[in-house]
Order: sequence, then structure tokens, then C-alpha cells
Amino acid sequence: MPVCSFAELKTGPGTGESSEKVSVILDTDMGPDYDDVGAIAMLHAFADSGYVTILGTIASTKYEGVASVLNIFNTYFHRPDIPVAVPRQWAYAQKDQQHWTDSLIARYPHTIKTNAEVPDAVSLYRKILAGQPDNSVTIITVGFFTNLNNLIHSAPDQYSGLSGMQLIRKKVKNLVSMAGKFPEGKEFNVYKDAAAAYELFKIWPKPVLFTGWEIGQQIRTGLKLMNDASIRNSPVKDVYRIAIPQAASDRNGRMSWDQTAVLIAVKGYNDFFEIQKGAVWIGKDGSNKWQNKPGGMAAYVTPKMPYDRLAVYIEKVMMHQPM
Repeated sequence: MPVCSFAELKTGPGTGESSEKVSVILDTDMGPDYDDVGAIAMLHAFADSGYVTILGTIASTKYEGVASVLNIFNTYFHRPDIPVAVPRQWAYAQKDQQHWTDSLIARYPHTIKTNAEVPDAVSLYRKILAGQPDNSVTIITVGFFTNLNNLIHSAPDQYSGLSGMQLIRKKVKNLVSMAGKFPEGKEFNVYKDAAAAYELFKIWPKPVLFTGWEIGQQIRTGLKLMNDASIRNSPVKDVYRIAIPQAASDRNGRMSWDQTAVLIAVKGYNDFFEIQKGAVWIGKDGSNKWQNKPGGMAAYVTPKMPYDRLAVYIEKVMMHQPM
């Protein structure tokens, strides 16, 4: 099975160098933070522009209501039939502190009312991957590695006679992940399910490109979105309108970690970032360290475009309204 090189992630459909859509599974801890909202808004915006096919939106957390929230955004962007899944096994389950998830559920249309109505995350992964062409699926993780670790250790089922590892090797093209601090540190998406990250990256077989905490921490978005009077009845705007005023640290906008992963997965990294190739080491405590290795299967991004310009670009995409 051919392995994707980082050259294939250098440019995306939006660069003018490729007309091929990116087939994406989004794996998200939608809430407790709300940069996930900006990320799913960007993904739908890119889908409206013809760059992306969204195969599934899968939660890596399991607080009651997360399936409804994912369905709300998919419905708002006129894609209510995008499959949603929630982990059945152990998963982190903390809700948002600003109560924006409850506000969206009370206000916006959705057909998924409870987490029990959607399949298990691993089952949906296996179903989606089994039905896709070989070496074609980009996975974007902007949450914990709970689902991917369960997937890679999964057994054959009704969807495929392949093991999880075999499915990943056969169907996945690459993984773009907002996780970790680079070149070393300890970051939320890794340490909240440290056991999953520790196990997964000992055996993950495909290229992975990390956008670390230190990148999104410098990119502030949301103020223009929440203050734009022309945007009405938008769950994306509502989240930022509700949440930003509740934290003094967000007075200049919310940090935009997850949006960078969507940007890179769809548009490529070359216009926005440089990369450092190598290998990632994950400790049992969820800390990470980096080993430089020119031919490594992993990479992390470093700055190229000024952060203020990145913020303007990202927020403009976040403000996209449904077609």
C-alpha cells in the first residue's frame, strides 16, 4: 500500500494546483472549548466551495448532547444527513462551562435528540472507511485520540473483514491533528486521554501532521464574527457571542487551535506554515517530545504567515454563511 508523502499535504484543492476534493472525517471534542465550532464552520465553508466532502462528524467526548450539537451545525449548513457518532466505551465527558451547547440545543433545529440515537464512534469509522477508495481519506482530529486508538485495535465486523490497523493502512491517506506542544510539552488533547495517545502513536502507520498548541494560541478570532450585524440566526455566531464575554483572556478573541488543522487538511500547509519532519514521542502522562528526522512519518508546523494575517484569513472562512 503506497504511503502518502508530506508533498501531498503541501498544497490542497484551494491552491489551484489540484481539483480533487479532500474526503474528510472530522473527529472532535466539540465542547468543552469552542474553537471546535470555528473548525466545523470552516469545514462546511470549504465544502460549500467544492474543496471537501465531509464523510462524518465524530465526537471524541460523550457528554449528553454532543450528538445533537454536531447535528445542529450539519443541519445549519444544509448537510443534516452527515453521519454523527459518539464513543460507547470510556471517553472524556466534560461539557462547556459557558452553556453554549445548551443554548444551541434549545434554539436550533436538529433531528438527533440524544447520544443513544447515533452509532458508536468506532463502528462509524469502520463503516465509512470500508466504503471509501484506497488511500483516500483524510482524518482531522481536533480532540482526543480515544476513537483512533479504539479503531486501530478494532476487530473485523459487519462492515469489513479487515482489522482496524489494516483498514487504516488501506483507506487512510493522512492524519492532520491539533494536538501537542512542539518541540515538547504537555497539551490538553493529548493528556486528557493520555493512554490512548501513548498507545496510538507507538503504532500509527500513516503520515501525521501536527499543529500544536503554540500555533493556535497566537491566532485570535471571533470578535468580527460576533459583532457582524449582517449575520443572523447563526449557531456559529451565537457560540462566540455567548462565550467570549465570559473570559477576560478572550477580550481580543478566542485562541484558534482547531481551525488551523482544518485549514491545513484542506488548503495544505505551504501558504501558511513551514514544517519540521521527524517522529513524535508520547509519554504515559500525556507529554510529548520531538525527534528531528528528515524522513520521518510525522511533522509539526512552524510559523510562516504572520499570525495576524492568519487570524484574518481564518475568521473570514468562519463567517461563511450557508449556501
